[in-house]
Amino acid sequence: MMSKENEIDNEKKKQEQNVADKDSANAQGADNTSEAKADKEEPKKEESAKDAEKKDSDDKTSKETELQKQVDDLKDRYLREVAEFDNYKKRTLKEKAELILNGGEKTITAILPVLDDLERALADKNEDAKAIKEGMDLIYKKFIKTLEGLGVKKIDTKDKDFDTDNMEAIAMVPGQSDDKKGKVIDCVQTGYTLNEKVIRHAKVAVGQ
Repeated sequence: MMSKENEIDNEKKKQEQNVADKDSANAQGADNTSEAKADKEEPKKEESAKDAEKKDSDDKTSKETELQKQVDDLKDRYLREVAEFDNYKKRTLKEKAELILNGGEKTITAILPVLDDLERALADKNEDAKAIKEGMDLIYKKFIKTLEGLGVKKIDTKDKDFDTDNMEAIAMVPGQSDDKKGKVIDCVQTGYTLNEKVIRHAKVAVGQ
């Protein structure tokens, strides 16, 4: 028969065992809860990562689309500029060719009336020398006026100092007085300028 003390010890051991089993169960339950919570959180993290990845992908696609649009716009603008420049170049070349071909049109048109006067003078049967001379003088003056209208002017040489820019000395006339030295004595051939540019030097004799 078990003694009183043994019974107490057994009872105490049972209680301690119950407490240990309970703690073990609680610990296992806590572990299970943690694992369950972790299992629940894991899909959320994966889901969040996927959402972030999708957002990054969408942002990247949007930027690529915007950049492609800018490239297309610049390409279109470049092609239009090239086409416009090509048209301008063709138009300029055409105008230049027309100018070279028809550049003298204004001049010819201006002197045609003078040609008409010469033809009428030649067809005139009048043998009066004075009348013929007066008619030729009128035609000459008309021709000079026409040339001036085109920018052509005579180089004035009368009593002028010899000027190498406008004149060409073809003869030197010695024995001249001091006031005639270095001056134009005679103009052998008239010189002309076109819009202030010398197109033919005047050929002159210069005092020496």
